[in-house]
Amino acid sequence: MAGYRRQLYRDDAVVLRVQKLGESDRIITLLTRRHGRLRAVARGVRRTTSKFGARLEPFGHVDVQLAGDPKGNQGSSLHTVSQVEGIDLYGKRFLGDYPRYTAASAIAETAERLTPVEREPSLRLFQLTLGALKALSRGEHATTLVLDAYLLRGMALAGWAPALTACAVCGTPGRHRAFSVPAGGAVCPDCRPPGAAHPAPATIDLMSALTSGDWVVADATETGVRRECSGLVAAHLQWHLERALRSLPLVDRGTPGAGAAGPPGGGGPGPVPPPRAGGQGVDREMTE
Repeated sequence: MAGYRRQLYRDDAVVLRVQKLGESDRIITLLTRRHGRLRAVARGVRRTTSKFGARLEPFGHVDVQLAGDPKGNQGSSLHTVSQVEGIDLYGKRFLGDYPRYTAASAIAETAERLTPVEREPSLRLFQLTLGALKALSRGEHATTLVLDAYLLRGMALAGWAPALTACAVCGTPGRHRAFSVPAGGAVCPDCRPPGAAHPAPATIDLMSALTSGDWVVADATETGVRRECSGLVAAHLQWHLERALRSLPLVDRGTPGAGAAGPPGGGGPGPVPPPRAGGQGVDREMTE
């Protein structure tokens, strides 16, 4: 629009992703507190003389000033970063820690997938993402537990939480042994479809603990239970997203306490079923 001057506005945000643009610029994908997910161009941040290039690295919590229409009604869909201050740059703590770095990557990718519409406010997802990165940076819980708690609660916010305390099909309350991703979670014997999984009771208990924030129960679980839980959570998430997350197969799930350090490794989430099914959920924020 001729004569349109881009307005300036501020918000705090989590840096989800960065992409190269030209010789010295980057496109920064941000999840902001008040304006949802948006993309902005950071001019010259790849130059060694850049004043704020180091503050716009993935997983950082920043206070950013942007130029553009916050509602997206005028001008380009890409905003411009005009100023940025670091609040807490969590990414610096993950650079030498493979398990935490890959888990943070999975969290950032999930946050981007759960916000398909740009500039649509999602305060609870912002708080959940920020809380998960903060929990990873502190290393108080195993990396895989923090990641799975984030995925479960993110699905709850999206309305996709797996049924854990009642049958996903008929609603019969109880602790059901079978689990079906297409059906939406735990299922009773009468509703159990062919091919349903039969996880250990401790696995369902762990999923419930991670959803409710019961870290006493979660921290006491064994490696095999955590692996089985991770497989179910990843399959359930990717069923609803209708595509695989690229970062999940890279997450190191090889050690029971993979929060402090660990060697690079595999440990993918297992096969992803085809789309798609319904679910039910309970909204909760990530707690530490």
